[in-house]
Amino acid sequence: MDTAIFGAGRIGKIHAGNLVRQNGVRLKYVVDPDAAAASALAAQHGAGVSSIEAVFADRAIRAVVIASSTDTHADLIERAAASGKAIFCEKPVDLSLARARECAAAVKRAGVPCLIGFQRRYDPTFAAARARIDAGEIGDPEMLIVTSRDPGTPPLEYLKRSGGIFKDMLIHDFDIFRWILGDEAATLHATGSCLTDPNVASVGDVDATAVTIRTRSGRLAQINTIRRAAYGYDQRFEVIGAKGMLQAGNHRPTEVAAWTGQSVSFDKPEYFFLERYRVAYALEMAHFFEALASGKPVKTSIEDGVKALELAEAATVSWRERRIVEF
Repeated sequence: MDTAIFGAGRIGKIHAGNLVRQNGVRLKYVVDPDAAAASALAAQHGAGVSSIEAVFADRAIRAVVIASSTDTHADLIERAAASGKAIFCEKPVDLSLARARECAAAVKRAGVPCLIGFQRRYDPTFAAARARIDAGEIGDPEMLIVTSRDPGTPPLEYLKRSGGIFKDMLIHDFDIFRWILGDEAATLHATGSCLTDPNVASVGDVDATAVTIRTRSGRLAQINTIRRAAYGYDQRFEVIGAKGMLQAGNHRPTEVAAWTGQSVSFDKPEYFFLERYRVAYALEMAHFFEALASGKPVKTSIEDGVKALELAEAATVSWRERRIVEF
């Protein structure tokens, strides 16, 4: 299957590497406005450098991977759908909820598969926790607590165009909330502060948040996030149910523990998302092409992308207007 990738940056390199490992899949083109980056990635995987127009005009291209900047996602999704190509797109669909809904409608009209890159669902630890919930190990889930902490604040230039912490960072946590509880929000309250870098306030954003959600069935979820954790990338959650609790924890570089007369110590969590989710990214790409081959639906659809963005938009409104948002 011939494919093309848009974006030769950090995440594009990861996706390209995973793509070429799939049986029967060939990376034919790389597209990026940075000619040097496109050429380097194309040369690495035996692909050619091309343009947006040429990719969509090439009927041999059956699938595209969109790993370019957020502001390009919506246009590329719509053009891919119109040309009948299957779509793998990084989150978010768009920063505008209305625009994201338009994309979902375009994908539905075209009838093409569209996977949105919520890679955490493919993480073996998180997926195992979900499977054990489904098996009834802790009974009916009643409460979810999500901890999501980055090792450091991104550059201010990035934050200016990120759409804010709720759309940039918490959108993954909102997807986890929906996936783990299998429920939708009835009310949401979000608050935030600048605790790690006062300069973040200068771009109209916060770097620490607390979100409380009540679902339609009365379940509760709490999400705490911060842009700086001195000990590394902290990604975990726990689910409390009628029969007990399940915890899904961090990954560490090794599982070696040191037991001495002074202390008991373990490795710190893996430093950032590129390390923490390396396996999840590989499984996500494999699932995409398996779904195309089998004709089965993808696990993280464009509808999931819209739903997560709805929660991110509601959280932004709740924080700014200091009120509970009802759905």
